[in-house]
Amino acid sequence: MPITVTVADVHRMTPDVKQFRLVAEDHRFRYEPGQHTAVHFELDGDEETRPYTAANLPGTNQLVLAIKRYDDGNGSVFMHERSPGDEIEVEPVDGNLSVRSFARDAVFVATGTGITPIYPMVKQYARVGVGDAHLVFGERDPEHLIFRESLDQLRAEHDGLSVDYVLSAADEDAAWNGRTGHVQDHLPDALDVSLDGTDFYLCGVPEMVVETRELLESEGVDEERIVTEGWEADATGE
Repeated sequence: MPITVTVADVHRMTPDVKQFRLVAEDHRFRYEPGQHTAVHFELDGDEETRPYTAANLPGTNQLVLAIKRYDDGNGSVFMHERSPGDEIEVEPVDGNLSVRSFARDAVFVATGTGITPIYPMVKQYARVGVGDAHLVFGERDPEHLIFRESLDQLRAEHDGLSVDYVLSAADEDAAWNGRTGHVQDHLPDALDVSLDGTDFYLCGVPEMVVETRELLESEGVDEERIVTEGWEADATGE
C-alpha cells in the first residue's frame, strides 16, 4: 500500500544531486539501513515507480532521499521538479542491502549515488559495530562526492572507521593528492583487513560491483560474505 508523504525541504548536495526530506503524517518507517523505497509518478498516463534508498536511519516519520538527476531518467527528473509542500506516494522500505553482522569487520565499497545506501549502513556500523569498518568511495571529482562532509565528521568521531575517496577524473584537479582511478583498482591494497574475517558491501555502477565481486572471490572471499542488491550482473549483460 503506497504511503503519502510531503516534501518538507529540498537541498542541493552536488551539481546534479538533490536531497529530499519526505515526511509522512501518520506513518513511522521501519527498515534496515541500506534498504530502499520506490517513488510513484505518472508517465504518459501510466503509473511508474523508481527505487531510491533511504539515506537516514529508521524509526521516524521521515525519509531522506539523495537523487541524482539524469536528463533521460524519468523518475529523477520528476523528483528534481518537486518543491516543498508537494505530495507524492512512496512504497514501504525494503531491499537486500543491510549490515549482516556487527561482530565482524566490514568493508563498504560505493561509486556515485551507490553511496546513498552505503552511507546509513556505515553510520549504523560506526555506532554499534564492534569491529573495524572501511569505506572506499569512488566518484569523478571532489565536487560530486555526496555526503563527504558527513563522512569526514563520522570518521573523525570513530577510531574504528576509515574512509578512502577515489577519483576517476583527478587529473583535472591539481589540488587532489588522494587515490585516483577506480575503486576496484585499490582493492584489496587499500584495506588493512583480514579478508576471511570481513563482510563486504558493494553498491554503485554495475560494472564496478561485478568486477569487485570477482576480484574479492579471486582473493578467496566467500561469496556469502559479499552483499549487493543482486541485479548488477544482469545489468552488465544488457
